[in-house]
Amino acid sequence: MKPLKKLVLLLLLFTCYLSNAQDSKSDLSSLPIDSKTNRHIRYYYFPNLEAYFDNLELVYHYKVNGQWEKAEDLPTNYGGYSIYNKVRVAITDFDGDEPYQLLKTHKKMYPYNSKGRFTNQTDSASN
Repeated sequence: MKPLKKLVLLLLLFTCYLSNAQDSKSDLSSLPIDSKTNRHIRYYYFPNLEAYFDNLELVYHYKVNGQWEKAEDLPTNYGGYSIYNKVRVAITDFDGDEPYQLLKTHKKMYPYNSKGRFTNQTDSASN
């Protein structure tokens, strides 16, 4: 009977470990790396949305009625926009929790172009 109790306890602990492992967010080592700067890419900036995607927390940062929100999905008022259809820019110069602090700078560096091109191609990351 004793070995059976140990086995049940071991299975219970293993199940708890697996459930906690799935709930945890990414860590820095799991982030993609920019081949040009050799830095982790925590955020992508979408010039046409003026929004960010956080690769670490797996959430979007976007404005709603002048206030910054974060959520796992874009709100419905973005009209079914697919983030994979347009340009995204890898942000390698910021890794804090509020990337929108640099929105004015990013808007100047990466102005929205409906054709998905930038005047300075070396600053942009391709899709």
